[in-house]
Amino acid sequence: MRWSSWAALLCAVVALLALAALIIGNLGTLATAFVAIGVAGAAAWTAATRRGAVRVLAGGTAAVALLVGLLVFFARDAADALAVFLLAAVGFAVARRPSRRSSVRGGPARASSTSRSVGEKAVLLMNPKSGGGKVERFNLVDEAKRRGVTPVLLRPGDDLRALAREAAGSADVIGMAGGDGSQALVAEVAMEYGTAYVCVPAGTRNHLALDLGLDRDDVVSALDAFHSELQYTIDLAFVNDRIFVNNVSLGVYAEIVQSDAYRDAKVDTARKMLPDLLGPDAKPFDLRFAGPDGGEQQHAQLILVSNNPYALDRLFEAGTRASLNSGKLGVVAVAIENAADAGRLVALEVLGEAARFHGWRQWSTDRFEVQSGSQVAAGIDGEAVVLEPPLRFRIAPSALCVRLPASGSRPSRAGRRTGFGESLREHWTNARSPVHSPTPARRTSNG
Repeated sequence: MRWSSWAALLCAVVALLALAALIIGNLGTLATAFVAIGVAGAAAWTAATRRGAVRVLAGGTAAVALLVGLLVFFARDAADALAVFLLAAVGFAVARRPSRRSSVRGGPARASSTSRSVGEKAVLLMNPKSGGGKVERFNLVDEAKRRGVTPVLLRPGDDLRALAREAAGSADVIGMAGGDGSQALVAEVAMEYGTAYVCVPAGTRNHLALDLGLDRDDVVSALDAFHSELQYTIDLAFVNDRIFVNNVSLGVYAEIVQSDAYRDAKVDTARKMLPDLLGPDAKPFDLRFAGPDGGEQQHAQLILVSNNPYALDRLFEAGTRASLNSGKLGVVAVAIENAADAGRLVALEVLGEAARFHGWRQWSTDRFEVQSGSQVAAGIDGEAVVLEPPLRFRIAPSALCVRLPASGSRPSRAGRRTGFGESLREHWTNARSPVHSPTPARRTSNG
């Protein structure tokens, strides 16, 4: 959208002017503020990993450090410039989203357009409980029937894999309306049977749908993919023969999600468990693996292995993938040794440069292995499981044919890491591009 690109460019100009004013007249103020952020991060780490009076004292210290960082700007008459910069930066982040979505639609992918038979049989499996009841809320049963797609609702006690295999045995295309864990299982069955697959984002987060370029807020339009001529091949990934479409997490997060209380009380559960997992008396995670240089790594607080690499600028954001058919696993390993390390990581996180933290390792590979002396807690596409070591990760290139709506996006370029200058050039190009009606894609046959 041109209007969003113009808005993003305007916000970028304002933010740059405000930043220049801050740097020219308040360089010492900025340095003091970032030191305060680092102190607050170290104190917050201590608060999260301790109990009792130490937790209370460290939490108070973190709050005071942040307050000092803020007051410095007021004391040196820099608050106005800071406020303008922050507002413009937020405006830039908000305005750029529609523009980036439009650029994703033209993104590169391995695609083929094939003529669909009118008599194709299509089946959609649905989990009525996913996403807080999206199947019912969006009336997906009737919407599927209206498009000639046979709906199959999961009932308590049903075996999703068995239902998917029954559907794949007679259908030309099968789909899943549910969360990423269910998507992975049905995708695996589609791969085994050589059946085309449709992803309907009826779960909570729908990360696979995001990186496929689907509009996660428009659940119904995803059904149009069943009779679409747009078909793409994407990779699938496995850990010890268990499939995943997004990622597998090991370490702190994986241990926390094992708790039965996590889904209903995420923050409180993490607060109670972190001292045992990261405190001074905590046993280091027994996660041994070869780093990007081949050197043996003895432990890490967090390991994330993904089906294709994520572009991550921050540790605590979902991230997206530039490609779903690179034929590579993405690996991120983070090791935090002490409170000072935590402070540095928090300061870099604020700057959007967490990947520059010295304990951050990120690389891509076609195989990855984690050794351990005991069972390993893991989060596979957000679902808590326990795996027997060694954990062997592998990628299956171009394993799955995915159909997408003709009006939807292509597999995403959203995860491609872009610098600020490149982002501005993209917005300038979008803003100056003429408005025209989209032309239908040329159809070709793949034989």
